[in-house]
Amino acid sequence: MRRNRGAGRFAVAVAVGAVLLVAASLVIGALLPADLRMVWWHPEILVATAWTPVAAVLLRHRPGLKVGWLMLGAGFSAAVYVLSLNLAPWSDIHDLPGTGFLTWLGTWLWAVDTYALTLVLPLIFPDGRLVSRWFRPVLALAFLIPVVVCVHLTIDPDVREWHNGVSVYPFGDIPLPISVLILGTLAAALCSILVRFVKSPPDVRRQIAWVVYPGLVAIAVIYAGENTVIGDPVRNITIVAVPVCVAIAITRYRLYDIDLVISRTLVYAGLLALVTGLYFAFVGGASLLAHGEGTISGLAAAIIAGAVFEPVRRRLQRTVDGFIHGERDPYRLADRLNRRLQTAADPPAALAVAAEVARSALHATGVTIEVLDRDGRTISAEDGDLGDRPQLIPLVWHGEPVGRLLFGVTRSPDARLSTILARNLAELANAVRLAADVQRSREHILRTREEERRRLRRDLHDGLGPTLASLAMTVDAARITLKTDPAAVDALLEELRATMGSTIGDIRELVYGLRPPALDDLGLEGAIQALGGVVATGDGPKVDVQVEGDLDGLPAAAEVAAYRIVQEALTNVHRHANACSAVVRLHLNGDLHVSVDDDGVGLPSRVRSGVGMSSMRERAAELGGSCTVGPGPKGGTLVRAKLPVNGVRN
Repeated sequence: MRRNRGAGRFAVAVAVGAVLLVAASLVIGALLPADLRMVWWHPEILVATAWTPVAAVLLRHRPGLKVGWLMLGAGFSAAVYVLSLNLAPWSDIHDLPGTGFLTWLGTWLWAVDTYALTLVLPLIFPDGRLVSRWFRPVLALAFLIPVVVCVHLTIDPDVREWHNGVSVYPFGDIPLPISVLILGTLAAALCSILVRFVKSPPDVRRQIAWVVYPGLVAIAVIYAGENTVIGDPVRNITIVAVPVCVAIAITRYRLYDIDLVISRTLVYAGLLALVTGLYFAFVGGASLLAHGEGTISGLAAAIIAGAVFEPVRRRLQRTVDGFIHGERDPYRLADRLNRRLQTAADPPAALAVAAEVARSALHATGVTIEVLDRDGRTISAEDGDLGDRPQLIPLVWHGEPVGRLLFGVTRSPDARLSTILARNLAELANAVRLAADVQRSREHILRTREEERRRLRRDLHDGLGPTLASLAMTVDAARITLKTDPAAVDALLEELRATMGSTIGDIRELVYGLRPPALDDLGLEGAIQALGGVVATGDGPKVDVQVEGDLDGLPAAAEVAAYRIVQEALTNVHRHANACSAVVRLHLNGDLHVSVDDDGVGLPSRVRSGVGMSSMRERAAELGGSCTVGPGPKGGTLVRAKLPVNGVRN
């Protein structure tokens, strides 16, 4: 801790020293003739007074930050260079010792801060490490270049040129190997940034973006200034902007949005170019048509340029946003999501597609869509990495929670976008739940059918088969006995008759389990009327059966399903509801709608789906229909089933 505090204090002292050196240089410059003093807008002044304080602030909070130490050293070197530019001629005028050394420093020392910030910084930003060991030679060259420049300018100091009072190192006039060395190292440093950006997680990418955006502009201005005259305000603004962006990237970059900065820059730069071009085009065209009417043509051009400004701005903003963020219009995004979902092979595949689209739309590091089925099990799809603190949006379908959307982002998402996206995902989650329900119902139906077949096989093999074999043996015994002892045959025939009666009962029970006989004897309406009469006997509730539509000729499967659903529902009313009355409604209107409504105590607060409820749902699902159990309008329980009957009628 003490070491960290000492490092922070040292950094602050160096920053203060750099500022004092610049101040001393300016004071000395005020004592020099105008043709000998350094210009006050010299770029190294800004490097010393902007980069060193920013570096000191960073190092106060993170003393081990190598980027901060590099910035601090480069800034202090720039301050020494600034001091030497004015101190060398002042010493020469006053014949002080050390003038030659100061002049030598003022010839080449600018190379330390220039190449440290343009070549070394891109290689180690933001964590102070190289992105790959393959860039170690590049880093060595970046440190070697100031030494090469020092040696070259010591041998040939006159190679320097002056642009607006600032010395430059023109690539066209220096030896070709030095130019290739500098520009090749710069290209490799920029390549390092690209590799790091591709390999880094989203947070680090945003850090890099904050520095790359102004940094590339600054590098272009600085290196172009070695061969052409660059406006001092442009150069100085870029020099100051870079350390500010470095500080934002390393400390509090989440408070700002680099995407917004880039977007606005591109939009308004495009607008400036387009509107200016339109203006001069209209002025030129109007001048050709109306000679001598320059004022009118200029006014007309201004009006036309103003009229197209807002539509062009909107179109440019939409284009740039689409380039940077992807689609941001919620309704276009919903349409794209729906079109992508239509290509999915099944609900799980659709869920995976939705996770991919949601991640792209929310600009998230990762997305997980979780769907909670009715049995409490979770169906999920993931895309990317959520991170440590993901955000959550519940997925609600008609007031019922059906799942949730989890996503990890580095900034808050667009509220309107996330709301509309969640609404569409809730529809998908509900569809996935229904598909899961149907799949489980089908699996259960198949299991139940196989169990029923196994039971029939067992009953026929173990029950009816041995019984019939016994009957055959009894008949054979009777035939034999008839020849030897006719009087004993009567007992055998009596035993045979009893066994046959029992067998007939077993067969009837077996057949009744497959299809209630009442349906064939009384029809669906009559069979349910009979059920109601059985339930109403004794202390049972009164049952009223209401039928709408012609129920004759319904498919056998629909009749059995409706009968069993009503039978189970009335059994529950009799056993659990404590009801006085129940109403059974059968309504045929395309589909067969079945409902059983009672005035009993209703469902408990925590309903557990038992065998009866599951059986009703499965019988409906077997036909492609549905069955729900919920509170009724009278305060009791309402069972509703919809059974498709559009198949082949029997």
